[in-house]
Amino acid sequence: MSLIVSISGIRGTIGGEVSANLTPLDIVKFSSAYATWLIKNSESKPKVVVGRDARISGAMVNQLVIASLTAMGIDVVDLGLSTTPTVELAVTDEQASGGIIITASHNPKEWNALKLLNSSGEFISEKDGESIKKIAEKGVFNYATVDKLGTVTEDHDYIKKHIDKILQLSLVDVEAIKAKNYKIVIDCVNSTGGIALPPLLYALGVKEVVELYCTPNGHFPHNPEPLPQNLSQIASDVKFHKAHLGIVVDPDVDRLCFINDDGDFFGEEYTLVAIADYVLKHKKGSTVSNLSSTWALRDVTLKNGCKYFTSAVGEVNVVKEMKKQKAVIGGEGNGGIIYPELHYGRDAMVGIALFLSHLAQSGKNSSILRSSYSNYYMSKSKIELTNDIDLDKIIEGIKEKYKKQNLITIDGLKIEFENEWVHLRRSNTEPIIRIYTESQSQSTSDFLAKKIMEDIKALM
Repeated sequence: MSLIVSISGIRGTIGGEVSANLTPLDIVKFSSAYATWLIKNSESKPKVVVGRDARISGAMVNQLVIASLTAMGIDVVDLGLSTTPTVELAVTDEQASGGIIITASHNPKEWNALKLLNSSGEFISEKDGESIKKIAEKGVFNYATVDKLGTVTEDHDYIKKHIDKILQLSLVDVEAIKAKNYKIVIDCVNSTGGIALPPLLYALGVKEVVELYCTPNGHFPHNPEPLPQNLSQIASDVKFHKAHLGIVVDPDVDRLCFINDDGDFFGEEYTLVAIADYVLKHKKGSTVSNLSSTWALRDVTLKNGCKYFTSAVGEVNVVKEMKKQKAVIGGEGNGGIIYPELHYGRDAMVGIALFLSHLAQSGKNSSILRSSYSNYYMSKSKIELTNDIDLDKIIEGIKEKYKKQNLITIDGLKIEFENEWVHLRRSNTEPIIRIYTESQSQSTSDFLAKKIMEDIKALM
């Protein structure tokens, strides 16, 4: 498996050969390259916040990252087990030069990654990522002498600080939530959601929390990506416990999905839709999602008399467009909520607080709330990338075939028809081509996906 270096970080599988996987030498190399870049762009001695999810390789990677940074003369604030949004918040709170989050997000246990942040607690830009990549490829590092080594400070209180910031938000209605006496089932896939969600929910006024897989030991009980096919147990447990809601997060707590009171799926794509609806009802402004996200956000934005915009896939691209459009809410259809009033990062914890406020104020149960939004159906397919596949040539061929349709080329190729669309692009996190389609019926969406797959195979 080749290392994947993209706007989503340096990602790979643990073990194996150097430069072909995420090995200790690769971890040291990229950590040192990031440190070199920070030193070059800092007027004073840099400070970096480091945090990790609970995957099995996390402690090993954490030690290598911190040792590399301190060896370069950089001071480190080590949060230990944490969440991606918590680290992002800590960077600004600590007035740090940057941050490194050790997580492979939704990938299985054999994967890990370094997500690199700038001084605003946001993912570094593509340009800065390229600079770090070139430094790593050169492999020329100037490590500190013994008297100039960096220091390490541990701070394991940041999840509480994160929760406190959420409770202070104007649209988080603790009294309304508390009045509903909610019982909620959570699945935290044995990662850091297990130490973040229970205290968050009780602080929000939830009466009872039923915990599934909340021990942060990195032994994922199922595929950690929060998709319906991986969540049969919590769907069953919501009905068994007669709970009001089920909540699922990925290992680093930046993706969020809900299970309705009847055990059906609220829909990962509709996490952002519902929360945006709530925010726009109280605060008018534009919304942003990426090209692979549902049109339902567009619909709810227009219904609230506001403007909707799209961006290329990737959190850094969504954030850039949100700032440009002064968006009040945005994110990605994979359950990633970005709420600028707190910070510019995907944050499942603030998403939970806003959703529960919406649910409580609406007076509806979750299944009724879900039925109030327009129905779109998505199909998600993929093709494994091999060296003999010329993706650029494939996209040009598809563009020619569908040239009469509305084509968007800022990220791969999106083809918009009257009532459906297809998005074809290279993944930022895996060596695959992603093919997303959406329509007003599942059969049409599936048919369109099958048709595009056939077109691609013919071009291959």
